[in-house]
Amino acid sequence: MAEMTKKDILEVLQEFSEKSLDPKFGKIDQRFEQIDQRFEQMDHRFGKVDHRFGQMDQRIDNLDRKVDQFKEEILHQFHVISEGVISQVKLVAEGVMNLDEKFTREIASFRKENEQAHQEIMAMIKFSYAELDRRISTLETEVQELKRRVDQIERRSIS
Repeated sequence: MAEMTKKDILEVLQEFSEKSLDPKFGKIDQRFEQIDQRFEQMDHRFGKVDHRFGQMDQRIDNLDRKVDQFKEEILHQFHVISEGVISQVKLVAEGVMNLDEKFTREIASFRKENEQAHQEIMAMIKFSYAELDRRISTLETEVQELKRRVDQIERRSIS
């Protein structure tokens, strides 16, 4: 074997590289370029997705604000309505208390009138009873007198 010089080795390597390695590395480079393109497409798609998520975040934030505003409005309306209801309940309670006082006065007046009427009826009954007692006593006396006379007449007619 002949001795190879450095130049010869470099030429052999160059020739081997151009024939065998360069086409393979070219294919590898093409594959990497395709992969790079795919990553760029994916980055672009992720960018769109990020943009959509950003839009959704904004929409959700807007919705949250609207819900909070609606809640505040509902609470405000509830407080307004509840204050109205409370004032109406107070008016009804005052009316009930007034009616209670009026009924108490009326019942007391009715009881007083009833007691007076009762006393008057009792007095009339006593008066009527006394009058009836007097009349019965008079009748009893008259009946006794008549019996006495009948007895006297019967005694005379028998004798």
